[in-house]
Amino acid sequence: MKYRSAFDIIGPVMIGPSSSHTAGAARIGRVARTLFARQPKKAEILLYGSFAKTYKGHGTDVAIVGGLLDFDTFDERIPTSLQLAEEAGMEVTFSVEEAVPEHPNTVRIKLSDDEKDLELVGISIGGGTIEITELNSFQLKLSGEHPAILVVHNDQFGVISSVTHILAQHEINIGHMEVSRKEKGKMALMVIEVDQKIAQDLIEDIEKLYHVTQVIRMVE
Repeated sequence: MKYRSAFDIIGPVMIGPSSSHTAGAARIGRVARTLFARQPKKAEILLYGSFAKTYKGHGTDVAIVGGLLDFDTFDERIPTSLQLAEEAGMEVTFSVEEAVPEHPNTVRIKLSDDEKDLELVGISIGGGTIEITELNSFQLKLSGEHPAILVVHNDQFGVISSVTHILAQHEINIGHMEVSRKEKGKMALMVIEVDQKIAQDLIEDIEKLYHVTQVIRMVE
């Protein structure tokens, strides 16, 4: 892969020991927390590949839970995140999976409370860089490094152009966009990474669109 700077190789400011197993894991957990939009009551964490083999020694467990508590990679509370999660009323379980993943540093996170459920798959590429590759069974590619909008909608003509028209009205430039659907005419998902900050009024304008059922804002 191509690196944009030396920081993509040496990693971010972080609680160690590993940029991929600790910092990357914390970022995946924090993206999951952002997408869930609040602290979950339950977190089921399924570890694959290298994550499954070394997660305790490299602090992957405490890093993911730290991310779920909304801690950044350098937060000094990460080593005690399991205890802090318990004190906050979050039930956390870990499972080591035997399946061979496409990427060695893979985790599946299932979050829930009394009102909603969320499931995602994240990979830690290296140097603290991550990708979310699946969200509630939708295939996607989300880095978590840029402001992004996730739009859940009915798969109908005109929805995509309506969303991009609103972005243009707000003078928002699209850096990356992809659309996936489970079945023709059924539920679909737009993932849009942008170059500018995302204002609340933009989110509200998209929420008003016919066939749009949910809008999630992710801020860098």
